[in-house]
Amino acid sequence: MTDARKPWVKPSIVMHRSGMVNKFGSVQRSQWQDQLAGVSVAALVEEHGSPLFVISEQKLRDNARHLLHAFATRYPSVRYAWSYKTNYLGAVCRALHQEGAWAEVVSGFEYEKARSLGVPGNEIVFNGPHKTRSSLERAIAEGARIQVDHLDELYLIESIARETGRRVPIGIRLNYETGYTENWSRFGFNVESGQAMDAAWRIANSDSLELKWLHSHIGTFVLDHRAYGAAARIVAGFMNDVEQKTGCEIDAIDIGGGFASHNALQGIYLPPEQVVPSLDQYAEEVCTPLLEATYERVARGRPLPTLILETGRAVVDDAESLITTVVANKKMPDGRRCVIVDAGVNVLFTAFWYNHQITPTRDLTGAPEETVIYGPLCMNIDVIRKSILLPPVRTGDTLIVSPVGAYNNTQWLQFIEYRPRVVLVHGEAEVSVVRERETLATVTELEQLPPHLAPTDHDGQSPDPSR
Repeated sequence: MTDARKPWVKPSIVMHRSGMVNKFGSVQRSQWQDQLAGVSVAALVEEHGSPLFVISEQKLRDNARHLLHAFATRYPSVRYAWSYKTNYLGAVCRALHQEGAWAEVVSGFEYEKARSLGVPGNEIVFNGPHKTRSSLERAIAEGARIQVDHLDELYLIESIARETGRRVPIGIRLNYETGYTENWSRFGFNVESGQAMDAAWRIANSDSLELKWLHSHIGTFVLDHRAYGAAARIVAGFMNDVEQKTGCEIDAIDIGGGFASHNALQGIYLPPEQVVPSLDQYAEEVCTPLLEATYERVARGRPLPTLILETGRAVVDDAESLITTVVANKKMPDGRRCVIVDAGVNVLFTAFWYNHQITPTRDLTGAPEETVIYGPLCMNIDVIRKSILLPPVRTGDTLIVSPVGAYNNTQWLQFIEYRPRVVLVHGEAEVSVVRERETLATVTELEQLPPHLAPTDHDGQSPDPSR
């Protein structure tokens, strides 16, 4: 006879405030989901293990199309350059390149990655404060759009141009005060101090360089969309000024990235749906001042400068989730419950600054309690969520952490645990492995042991690896 008795649940007294905002910053809802992108979570874990990153190709493509639509309906000449540092998994990059995206890279490694994925040099925006001579030589030869960060880089490019007999088109990165964001003054040339105009004059007086585009990136996870209106006005004003004074002709303005995703930034009380601007709001702020600043240019018969976007997080973040499994429950000395899961900050680096959404994959019963979610690492900083209201969970239960598509697959660490498999859901719920889980062989592949440190068995001979 089957025992139909319900499991024992510890009695507790909970004050219910239906519809009220709880102290953790959102309305508490009892919600769960057992599928990702139309595929059973249980089936994914059974086939691919846990933890597991799951990417929705359709969501990724939809986000890219939404971004382009928001800007292209407001400005006639728009190019999107996918930010490789946000997520340079080949499957993610290729899907976005198929949607027409260029590549935006900030290192020689990322440049090589983009070229290996079939992106031609003239569709690569090359940013960053450290570009080696060899990477610049290649970028110049292949016609990449180089954005100069400092004078030493400017002199190096000029030297390469003279040695190769080329006249090299370049851009300069600008920094300035928007009044809404902190100025990232360590990058590029400052507008207010006159440094940017000095750089423009230096290029204009060179027989080997040509100033063709302007670049700026005002920050990351920018929640006040008005900052982009200020940025667009400053950059467009500088463009008009520099063209008038130096005689150069600017063909493109690169407004960078920094648009926020629907993640919950730590320290922000309200939920993302109330504080994160829409892509249309960002687009309106950028495009309106650009059109106003270029009205006379168009009236004189000159084409509008191309607007280049480098959006990363807002396109990929909610296209990827992480499945993790509960491995233990504990009680903290202060009475709080803690849950240990098999995914730590080594694979979820963004847990340091986001309160990621945690979703159970079954309907949990019992009273929600304040819970700390820890990862498996033997480090006190391995905290996935510092505080969340969660009903009791059992070992073996799975949780979905989202959104996690931005920066986790680029900033993750090989530390204590192997990094997990990544799969892509595409087509009619088809699942493809796009990055294999690590093994001891992949972790130690680059190591070398001097002969005197080679392991030996009990009789002093090197052990037979087949045994």
